Parts: sequence; C-alpha cells; structure tokens
Amino acid sequence: MVACIGVTVDIHLRDLPIALIGAAGGVFAMWANAPAEIAIPTALLIVFDIRLRRCRRGV
Repeated sequence: MVACIGVTVDIHLRDLPIALIGAAGGVFAMWANAPAEIAIPTALLIVFDIRLRRCRRGV
C-alpha cells in the first residue's frame, strides 16, 4: 500500500498490557500450529495501534 498525498499513517505500540496480550496470543497460535498467514497479522493488529487519517487541503 502506498500512501497518497493527504493521507497520514500513524503506527504506535499500544499500552504494555495489550501489547503483551497480543504477543502472547501470537506465540500461542504458532505453538498450536495455526497457519502463520493468520497468526502473525492478527497478533500485529493487536500489538500495534494503526491509524489512517485523511487530511483535506483548502478547497
């Protein structure tokens, strides 16, 4: 995905307890032989706070 002009993508770690829960969930899913294509993106969505903002310039 390529960000276009006027779009801001902010990626931050969530607060520590939620990040630990996401990491532990990802490790548990891998330990339980879940497919990596499902376990890793799901854990990353829990660990990171991803926000997309669209900025409009003066019209």
